[in-house]
Amino acid sequence: MTYSIVARDPATGQLGVGAQTHFFGVGTLLPWAEAGVGAVATQAFVNVDFGPRGLELLRAGVPAPSTVDLLVAEDPDSGYRQLGVVDARGSVGMHTGESCAPQAASARGHQVAVQGNMLATPGVCQAALSAFESTGGELADRLLAGLQAAEGAGGDVRGSQSAALLVVSGRRGPASWNEVVTDLRVDDHPDPLAELSRLLPRSRAFGAVGGVMFTRGLTLGPFEGVGPDELDEHLRALASAAEVIGPDNREADFWRAVLLARAGRHREAADLFAEVVAFRPALLRFARGLAPLGFLDGEALAAITVHVGERA
Repeated sequence: MTYSIVARDPATGQLGVGAQTHFFGVGTLLPWAEAGVGAVATQAFVNVDFGPRGLELLRAGVPAPSTVDLLVAEDPDSGYRQLGVVDARGSVGMHTGESCAPQAASARGHQVAVQGNMLATPGVCQAALSAFESTGGELADRLLAGLQAAEGAGGDVRGSQSAALLVVSGRRGPASWNEVVTDLRVDDHPDPLAELSRLLPRSRAFGAVGGVMFTRGLTLGPFEGVGPDELDEHLRALASAAEVIGPDNREADFWRAVLLARAGRHREAADLFAEVVAFRPALLRFARGLAPLGFLDGEALAAITVHVGERA
C-alpha cells in the first residue's frame, strides 16, 4: 500500500514524513520521527516494527543507509516491504523488496526519499520528488505539495482513504515530545489530502492559541515578565489565528480578550469579549468562572461585565 516522503530540511534541521494510501489510518502505521534523530516511513505489507526499531538505530548513531540494511537483514519477509529513512545529518536510506506489489517505485533527492507501491503509474514517485524540491515554505508545506503531486500523477491505484503528516524539529533533547512541529492524521476521508490541506493552517493557528493558553506569565499564574514587544507579538498571532480558524470558532478571540485584560487593556478586552459573548452567550459565564482561578482580576471582570451589558 501507499506512497510516502521522508525528508530533512537543510535550513532548519526539521525531519518529516508525509503519506497517503487507500487503507484506514495510515498515520498509526507508517510515519515515525524523533526530533534531532531521524524519520522513517515503513510501508507495503508493512512491518510496523521498522518504525521504532529504525529510530532506535538512528538514535544510536547508525546512519540511515546502514539502518535500512540492518532492518532488512533482521526481517525474513523483507521482500514484501518498502522503507524510507532519513537521519539527522540528511543521509537517506531506501529499500523496495522484490515482492512489493506493482507498480512499486522510488525516487531519491537531496535529503529526501520518496517510495510507493500499488501505484497507478510508475511516475508517481518522481512527480512527488519534483514537487517537493520545487516548493518553498516550511517542511510540512513541501511534504504536502509532494503528496498532492503524487496524487495528481495517479497516486494509489486503489484510490485514497487516509493520509498523515508528521514533522519534528532538528533539536535533540530530553523532551522530544515538545519538539513535534506538525502531527496530523486523516484516518478515513474521500479526499484525505484536501483534508490535510485544510487542517495544516488550522493546526498552526491553534498552536498560536495554545502558546498563550498554556504559558506561565501570559495566562497561567500572575501576569508578569511579559514585555510590550512579546505581548504585541502574541496578540498579533492570536488575531491572525482567529482569521484562519474562522468566525464559527471564537477560541482565539476569547483568549486574546483574556490576554488584553491581564495586560490591563480593559477597554479593548471588553470590546472583544462583547463580540465573543454575542456569538456565544455562555462564554460570559465561563469568563466569570475563570476570575476566581486567577485568570482575570476583579477590575477586568467588572469592566467586561459592564461593557457586555451595554452592548447587549
